[in-house]
Amino acid sequence: MEPQSDNSSEQQQVQPQRRPRGFAARAAAEATAIEMESMSPNDSGLTGGGGGKGKKEREREKERTKLRERHRRAITSRMLAGLRQYGNFTLPARADMNDVLAALARQAGWSVDPDGTTYRSSPAPPPTMPITPSPMIPYPVRSIESPVSTTALKNCSTKTPLDCQTPVLRIEGNLSPAMSLDSAVVAGPKNEKYPSVNPVNSTQCLEADQLMRDAGPQEHVDDYSGTPYVPVYVMLPTGVINSFCQLVDPEGIRQELTQLKSLHVDGVVVQCWWGIVEGWSPQKYTWSGYRDLFDIIRQFMMKIQVVMAFHESEVNESGDVLVSLPKWVLDLGRDNQDIFFTDREGRRNSECLSWGIDKERALKGRTGIEVYFDFIRSFRTEFDDLFVEGLISAVEIGLGASGELKYPAFPEKMGWAYPGIGEFQCYDKYLQQSLRKAAKVRGHLFWARGPDNAGQYNSRPHETGFFCDRGDYDNYYGRFFLQWYAQTLIDHADHVLSFASLAFEGTELIVKIPSVYWWYKTSSHAAELAAGFYNPTNHDGYSPLFNVLKKHSVTIKYVCPRLLYSGEGNDEAFADPDGLSWQVLNSAWDSGLPIAGQNALSSYGKEGYLKILETAKPGNDPDSHHMSFFVYQQPLSLLQSEFGFSELDSFIKCMHGNSFDSA
Repeated sequence: MEPQSDNSSEQQQVQPQRRPRGFAARAAAEATAIEMESMSPNDSGLTGGGGGKGKKEREREKERTKLRERHRRAITSRMLAGLRQYGNFTLPARADMNDVLAALARQAGWSVDPDGTTYRSSPAPPPTMPITPSPMIPYPVRSIESPVSTTALKNCSTKTPLDCQTPVLRIEGNLSPAMSLDSAVVAGPKNEKYPSVNPVNSTQCLEADQLMRDAGPQEHVDDYSGTPYVPVYVMLPTGVINSFCQLVDPEGIRQELTQLKSLHVDGVVVQCWWGIVEGWSPQKYTWSGYRDLFDIIRQFMMKIQVVMAFHESEVNESGDVLVSLPKWVLDLGRDNQDIFFTDREGRRNSECLSWGIDKERALKGRTGIEVYFDFIRSFRTEFDDLFVEGLISAVEIGLGASGELKYPAFPEKMGWAYPGIGEFQCYDKYLQQSLRKAAKVRGHLFWARGPDNAGQYNSRPHETGFFCDRGDYDNYYGRFFLQWYAQTLIDHADHVLSFASLAFEGTELIVKIPSVYWWYKTSSHAAELAAGFYNPTNHDGYSPLFNVLKKHSVTIKYVCPRLLYSGEGNDEAFADPDGLSWQVLNSAWDSGLPIAGQNALSSYGKEGYLKILETAKPGNDPDSHHMSFFVYQQPLSLLQSEFGFSELDSFIKCMHGNSFDSA
């Protein structure tokens, strides 16, 4: 009898269980692995050597804990992104659950005080206004059974009375003055086929909601009167100073400034090119052309922002490079090509100097930092009178390709074309030495290499083993490499700004941050990783950088994404320029850094200008953040450009706090 009893008990214990899926399966697998690896030597049938093995198990457990935390943060990040994108929630960059609950409560009509006190506030109706009971009140909310189509929205007039719409949700019962909405019975159509589906999660519902917001009446959308005053600067063209540091067309400059003055522009931006001023011999600086230019600007009593341009200028319409690096630097590069950034195939990029020589005496006895500082100090000494007068209001420090703080990961002369992911630029001997040192400190010398499965300049993330979903970018080696790659960018900014702060003490410093928005909707954010921003979905890549920039009290100048004004390539590149802008701007504001803007296109229509205004002056920001100034740039002078002066004039007026008057 006893064997039968044991047999039956075993049968009762062995029950078929449902196989967990998704995150539950991952969590179950991790829990099983942790339980098996945390067993004592006696439990697992092993003997001896418990001390060293226990230490390794503890280290592995720490790594597994970090991995679980990354998974948790990734899930939280996606949920917050959905609330911001589809729910129009204004959550801070590093929102916690309290922020989410408060936002949801406010959306539901509750009042939430800063100390967390939550209550429903519904003002009592005036005594002279009796409420007539109504058995059925139509409420214009649709269900998932009747999604709003684009055609229907186009054919629907915003003046159509509500009673002509299909009542798909009703409040039943008599409402009296003593009866609150909380006690009303809400009745609506039921979905028999999918009874548990929440219409808020429906893709059709989300898309229709967006269409309804776009189609609905927008009051005062063009009225910026009373908004904060945002100064507008215009960048002067590169060609105003030739390669011999001479002012090319003084009379043309006067006409240009006269036109800008009529538009009520606050000032101009002048790029001081390293390749021109120190172009022929080291430590021999020629500023004569810039002195003539500044004297003319002084006559118009306009402010000047100066750019310390340590990079090669962009290509003009004919395809010719306007300004290169100094000739003596290019001569050194022929003998020592490792002073330039290098890709995996060994191709050199002369857009700017490699950050690997920041502390290497590879420039005729000087380090890269010393070369930058000598140039900055020469400028500060030469134009001391302009600083004393207050004519120079700010100085922008060029920190990489195009003057932006980034690796030159997207060189068109190497064949890159949008929306390619770009390539890592860390294969010169100096950066490779830095990588080997970091790998040795980490205890894994075999990690001293760049990834060999990261694709080519024009690859897509899913075509590579490094950037694809669950790719190597998120394994132990990938996280080590990307952390080192991004830290090198941060260290370069820290070193250069340390010396710039000494030279320009008391003057506003500016750092330009690019908008690498393509592939932002993928898990790896491949293009951002190649540019030096360690910002995948499970890691915040901008807060560590902004914390360092905060130390030097700089102003962030964010290049407004091109796709904010054009839908080109959105689907193909999984681009999200609005999402990236939201993250960068809020991360900077949360760090206490002022934000400025600069356009990425040569000209705009009214729609584009309004998009800039929405970014510069967010209307739904509870903290009333806004940009500190905006820089308008164009490849040609205003006299040569063909665009609407009236629209530009209206745009500047709106930046100054007036209404957008369309011509």
